[in-house]
Amino acid sequence: MSRPFQIFVTGTDTGVGKTQASRALLSLLADAGLSPQGFKPYESGCASLRAPADALSLREAAGSTLPLDVLCPHRFRLPVAPGVAAARLGREPDWKTTLAAWRQLKGGPAVVEGAGGLFVPLDSRHDVIDLIQTLRLPVLLVARAGLGTLNHTALSLQALAARRIPVRAVLLSRSTATRDVSERDNRALLQARHGVPVLGPVPFEPDARRRHAAFRRALRPLMP
Repeated sequence: MSRPFQIFVTGTDTGVGKTQASRALLSLLADAGLSPQGFKPYESGCASLRAPADALSLREAAGSTLPLDVLCPHRFRLPVAPGVAAARLGREPDWKTTLAAWRQLKGGPAVVEGAGGLFVPLDSRHDVIDLIQTLRLPVLLVARAGLGTLNHTALSLQALAARRIPVRAVLLSRSTATRDVSERDNRALLQARHGVPVLGPVPFEPDARRRHAAFRRALRPLMP
């Protein structure tokens, strides 16, 4: 019997489209009748700790009814790395709580969304890449479509390779309406240099529904 679809969505930076990519994957899985779960174990920048925006967005896309304490056990108001936000409060996020929440998803189809990039601290000992390695999940790496992405993506891929973490694909995304001349070459260069599938680029769409649809089109090749 084949394993359920599970993937960890991380990025080369913050604001590159991880949540939109995670939502698109969850909605595609839900449309296929696979009853997925979206797991956002660490979320900072929460306007309300009772209503973490990203985690709620993932739960809605998945059609999940699991409580937020399972889907997002660590929440912080300050818009900084979760480990930094916790340290300012004099707290240490419990790593065992994170893993216990993950086990409550019971090994079914799941999309896990990280916080920022690979080396964003989650507590005093663990970064995002440590969580990926512990959960033993393949990665979707979301990156900017334009200038700078060759370097940022290469560094992230090298870090993942050093830990022997498999990468399902890189997804390029445009987060602004401004184009730059590097977009013409970036996808082909990344694919040729690193031997990993490169999807996109997802075009910039100010309309939320159209942007969601664009992410779904780009990510459909990853569906089981």
